Amino acid sequence: MALADPECGISNGADSASPFSDIIELNVGGQVYVTRHTTLVAVPDSLLWNMFKKKAPTELARDSKGRFFLDRDGFLFRYILDYLRDLNLVLPDYFPEKSRLQREAEFFQLRDLSKLLSPKMSKDNSITDEICQSDSEEPSASATPLVGPDTSRTLSVASTAHSPSLESRKSGYITVGYRGSYTIGRDIQTDAKFRRVARITVCGKTSLAKEVFGDTLNESRDPDRPPERYTSRYYLKYNFLEQAFDKLSEFGFHMVACSSTGTCAYSSNDPNEDKIWTSYTEYVF
Repeated sequence: MALADPECGISNGADSASPFSDIIELNVGGQVYVTRHTTLVAVPDSLLWNMFKKKAPTELARDSKGRFFLDRDGFLFRYILDYLRDLNLVLPDYFPEKSRLQREAEFFQLRDLSKLLSPKMSKDNSITDEICQSDSEEPSASATPLVGPDTSRTLSVASTAHSPSLESRKSGYITVGYRGSYTIGRDIQTDAKFRRVARITVCGKTSLAKEVFGDTLNESRDPDRPPERYTSRYYLKYNFLEQAFDKLSEFGFHMVACSSTGTCAYSSNDPNEDKIWTSYTEYVF
């Protein structure tokens, strides 16, 4: 039976030349990770390589349970560790912490990872996100920004079928919001209003909103706004959410976030009356 090494962690057939065990336990900002020593030293001259290759176990900070301690972001360290395992970066869709992860990569002295995460400049000198390499892409995809005709590779097959010229369309975010009310009808009520949408608002870039919704976009509350400006005062001429969702889907949009708040009140002072729920919901595409 392998014995636990109180200085190094868990013994599991480690190289006798190394003072560290094969299995290393880490406490990174309160998050516990268990990994191999070879993973931590996968990138020469990195911070972890210097810690676990150049130093002795007694020189490194420990927590109360003897795990090696790093005072860094415990959530983002999972991506650092994933990168060290096979030197390949794969992030979730719409990853919002890319700049913070780049800062972590710089702290751990992972230069190649930091370059992958650095913002790319497009031809018009605007910052654009680069798609990280995934299992289904060619190796060169993570190193080459997708511009021009190749932009169509980032679109789904279904959305391309709806519009063959999607590569020329602009990208961005559109927020659809609505304020509605509904009642919890009883079985004997056949006319209960389960959802009543008063108005569907549209927030986003003027040019993008007009491109998607066209003549169905009501601009009366914010007329003559320049195409490059943003607005939160447009609304649609209909009140069917599904109709708005269909329009966004046809143009290749996907929902990335949703939030909702609600209040409840009685329609009268009689507690036997139905409760009326009022809600405000926003969908980000």
